[in-house]
Amino acid sequence: MALDAPHLNSLGFAKPPSETRVVVAMSGGVDSSVVAAQLAEEGYDVVGVTLQLYDHGAALAKKGACCAGLDIHDARRVAEDMGFPHYVLDYENVFKDAVIDEFADSYLGGATPVPCIRCNERVKFKDLLETARDLEADCMATGHYIQRKMGEHGPELHSAEDANRDQSYFLFSTTPEQLDYLRFPLGHLPSKDATRELAARYGLQVADKPDSQDICFVPNGDYASVIEKLRPGAAEPGEIVHVDGRVLGQHSGVIHYTIGQRRGLGIGGLSDPLYVVKLDVDAKRVIVGPKEMLSTRVVPVREINWLGDARFNSRTEWHVSVKVRSTRPPREAILRPLSDTEAEVELLTPEEGVSPGQACVFYETGGSRILGGGWIWRG
Repeated sequence: MALDAPHLNSLGFAKPPSETRVVVAMSGGVDSSVVAAQLAEEGYDVVGVTLQLYDHGAALAKKGACCAGLDIHDARRVAEDMGFPHYVLDYENVFKDAVIDEFADSYLGGATPVPCIRCNERVKFKDLLETARDLEADCMATGHYIQRKMGEHGPELHSAEDANRDQSYFLFSTTPEQLDYLRFPLGHLPSKDATRELAARYGLQVADKPDSQDICFVPNGDYASVIEKLRPGAAEPGEIVHVDGRVLGQHSGVIHYTIGQRRGLGIGGLSDPLYVVKLDVDAKRVIVGPKEMLSTRVVPVREINWLGDARFNSRTEWHVSVKVRSTRPPREAILRPLSDTEAEVELLTPEEGVSPGQACVFYETGGSRILGGGWIWRG
């Protein structure tokens, strides 16, 4: 007679919630607060951890960004209300070395970096995850909108149920080992309203707290001013040049421009609209041209993290869907491995404004599974 399979709790462990320790990464926002409250209510041994990622004094004056002083206070209050321990860890130096410095250097190199991905990869899912293991937690849970599903070969990463909240673009670099340890309790929810309803049900004071909009260390989205503080003298003036070689004007620093930008170029009076098509950092030139020059079909990608079942290099090509920006829907593409960590992506429909420094994330065609991704570079 076959033995019954052991009953698994909601986090996938064959033991009671009270014997299952889970570290919850708490930013102080409504999402991670709901995760912590829900798991505490279900009877899990919850430990809340909040990271202080940058200057506390500066953070206190800024609302609406994660891990600021007010947010640390909010996370602590949720833990007190729900009756579980809460720790604040000073990761300021780690964050600067692993995320902020590269952000500044990438921008100075003419790229358009995505620091939130690096933060997940190098801080939250690396150092914080190790801290969770040190605390003898069975797993770590976050408030990200993404789904972890068990497949034939182990845990798989899938897009969130709510496409408007899906954060898979920012989590493509999650490794199989990390995915084994991580849990994402909100990924199946139909909307952000459902999250706020849960927050209200648990009596959380953050139930109506606004979502953070900015990168946490870039107030008001003003990248250039942050770069100038981090790298004094970085904003050197130069020329705005048409692709045909005509000098159209002057600029006050390449860091003020991004690929695909049309407004605010300071070269009015021209009959046809012009867009930034290239940033020549060495020559301090912003190169502009017509919109059709932004169209890209072949995208070089490196530092690939592969989450598919078969080895990445086991095929000459993969038919996938890809996202080249977080705000765009996946588009069909052919992924051609060049090595274990490099590839060429051919977009079946060309995309505009593909920029070095952005991520290219791979999805199962017609499905929700994330197959990995990498970083766009110049080639």
